Amino acid sequence: MNVKEFNFKDDADFKKLSGQKSTVSLVLTVLELVFYFGFIGLIAFNKPFLSSMLTERITIGIPIAVGVIVMSWILTGIYVYWANNTYDELVKKVRDKVEG
Repeated sequence: MNVKEFNFKDDADFKKLSGQKSTVSLVLTVLELVFYFGFIGLIAFNKPFLSSMLTERITIGIPIAVGVIVMSWILTGIYVYWANNTYDELVKKVRDKVEG
């Protein structure tokens, strides 16, 4: 069977693959946007809070900014872990069906 003959829209594994990828991508994207725009919102609307001193030389805005960057790395790591352990297996399953 070749790709032209394979009916992707009726295949359960392809539907699962497509649905999971959309769900994971959407959830991680929304989380990233919440962290990022939450931080930008703090900058725009609550500068006194961000300029509060934690120590003699560090404001509270610095660890929050670092936290946004670290959360981006963590979310990327979650996606990579999911892709390597779930997504790649589903792609292989669908590819094997297509290739016969």
